[in-house]
Amino acid sequence: MLTLRQSAFDRAGFDRIESDLFKRLEQQLHSAERVPAAEVRETETGYSISLELPGVARDSIDVKATDRNLVISAERRAAHPSEAAASDSEQPQAAPLLSEFRYGTWSRSFRFPGGIDREAVQAIYRDGLLTVSVPKAQTLTSVSVKVEG
Repeated sequence: MLTLRQSAFDRAGFDRIESDLFKRLEQQLHSAERVPAAEVRETETGYSISLELPGVARDSIDVKATDRNLVISAERRAAHPSEAAASDSEQPQAAPLLSEFRYGTWSRSFRFPGGIDREAVQAIYRDGLLTVSVPKAQTLTSVSVKVEG
């Protein structure tokens, strides 16, 4: 007697799993939060943080400093078709067929091993690159006190 078995590994099952996997990956790719690339350097007197921010308007960048933290946030706004049309020509701009640009707000924070001089933090934004100079706080190990009396 001949017995036929159906394999648990049928082609339709693999096709369904593959399709589901690609759908999930595509959803994650399109919904993934993208934060700008950063580079942090340390010197004897402070830190330098550089962030790539192409297409971000200077007035949308916010830099806040606390005793040991630096928080940088910004927004990349989508160009409205009416704005682009007014600057380029009189015809309205068509909606894109494909857009991989990321718009929206984001925030990054950096925590330093020691205190920082938050009053002396400086930020320069030029050609899509934000550079923030963060001086280290001056800590004294001993203080001379004048004795009166």
